[in-house]
Amino acid sequence: MTWLHLFAFAGYLAGSAGYLAHLATGRLAAYRVGNGLFVAGTAAHTLAVAASLASTGYLPVAGLGQTVLFAAWGLALAFVAVNWRYSLRVLGALAGPAVCLVMAAGLFLPSASPSVEPQLLRGAWLIIHVGSLFLGDGALFLAAAAGALYLLQERAIKQKSHGFVFRRLPSLGTLDRLNYGCLTIGFFLLTLGLITGAVYAQAVWGRWWSWDPKEMWSAITWLVYAALLHERVMVGWRGRRAAILSMVGLLFLLFTFLGVNLLMEGHHGRFTRF
Repeated sequence: MTWLHLFAFAGYLAGSAGYLAHLATGRLAAYRVGNGLFVAGTAAHTLAVAASLASTGYLPVAGLGQTVLFAAWGLALAFVAVNWRYSLRVLGALAGPAVCLVMAAGLFLPSASPSVEPQLLRGAWLIIHVGSLFLGDGALFLAAAAGALYLLQERAIKQKSHGFVFRRLPSLGTLDRLNYGCLTIGFFLLTLGLITGAVYAQAVWGRWWSWDPKEMWSAITWLVYAALLHERVMVGWRGRRAAILSMVGLLFLLFTFLGVNLLMEGHHGRFTRF
């Protein structure tokens, strides 16, 4: 943990407060101030990642604390990019607090694992593998968040309730497009991460695939999202069904990220041991 991490955390907290204040009051000024602070926090976090990479030669994922902090950065960066593209102010009220929770967990967890050899973390393939996976995870989280907002707005419309939720949320069509856009980007990055991970495994361990629990659950998660995108493109799934399945996909993603490493034995577990 460095002063850049603390600055990033402060920016995330202040930014999230602005997003929530905008959600509660509808004041555009609260959103603008909050968004500026959140972007500043993301910039500081990016500098912390870059500084660690420059000093050690590998990304800061050598232990559970570092990995969780890196996950917070991936989610924050994905949100900043998606928010710039779609400009859905309400999304910050979900993404901001989520980043804060992940970041807080990372700050209090042990930063590095003594069982990780530094040479295992070096190399361009691993940088692409880890970076694309965590950014893809962030995009897929946002897809699930858009799905949750879609269900809230759909319920408000069905109940003919034009109150707080209806006024704050964008149209169902906008939320569905956001869901699809985040799914597409996230799936591409997830695919890139799996491919580069196989290349890295071949270079380090001499095999593309080792039936490691992490590899198996990553493949299962990839198949879940592949099926969802296939149904959206080929069958025409939209709206409620796609929203629910994107949230189900997130459960697979979370289990693959933490559950597998903490509950099952495998060579990936060394990166998230206490």
